[in-house]
Amino acid sequence: MAQLMYDAGAAAGYERAFARVSSHFIPFLLSAGHVASGQRVLDVATGTGLAAEAALAIVGANGHVVAADISPHMAARARERLTGAPNVSVCIEDGQALTFPDETFDTVLCSLGLMFFPDPARGLAEFHRVLRPGGRAAVSVNTVPERSYNTRIHPIIARHAASLAPAASQVFSLGDAARLQALFVDAGFHDVDVTTTIHHFGVPSFKEYFEHVERGWGSAGQVFVSLPEEVKRAVREDVRRDVGDTGGPLQIEVEYRFASGQK
Repeated sequence: MAQLMYDAGAAAGYERAFARVSSHFIPFLLSAGHVASGQRVLDVATGTGLAAEAALAIVGANGHVVAADISPHMAARARERLTGAPNVSVCIEDGQALTFPDETFDTVLCSLGLMFFPDPARGLAEFHRVLRPGGRAAVSVNTVPERSYNTRIHPIIARHAASLAPAASQVFSLGDAARLQALFVDAGFHDVDVTTTIHHFGVPSFKEYFEHVERGWGSAGQVFVSLPEEVKRAVREDVRRDVGDTGGPLQIEVEYRFASGQK
């Protein structure tokens, strides 16, 4: 949890566990970034390439999408998803130190990644640098634990492993709308817009909801499987209470914040 560096198992399971949640919100991100036909788009912290794939469908044959992630395992998953498209490329990149020349892209996207940057302000400065004049950057972030799908588990794990508390709080560090807007302005963006979207996701049972954690999928699962058995039991019961499990189907409320700005 200290870093957004997924091992092969965590990266492989990410798609099955969270794709439906991430995919629901991706159109809002692309809209915030004003993605359009013919554009050159950079998707930073691409994960398994969901946002990059959606952007590719919009930019069309005359556009180009670059999907970048700091995790080699995630980049490999994105490459599997995007393979075959002639106008897409996948690379390993640090979002705080991009290797692209100035003014390379029309749009920069970052879906649920900026809050994991050690220095989000530096990341936004890099987004601004690689954008062409008039280009736009757009990001999505978590807001608060009680309105998140899987990341609510991070602070629960931290209750039982105090050394992980700083990393757990980082997950929600950009949830405040005023702070997010200020970061964009300080990075040199104008016409900054911050919006919020909520959706409820149904899950048949707690067992199905928690399966991704038990299997070590995603960053929370990656940490969970490394814990002692007694701590795992305590975390599992805390999560059960947190999502209101009564033995039947669950409704998980998820809220994302979107911010965008123009260069």
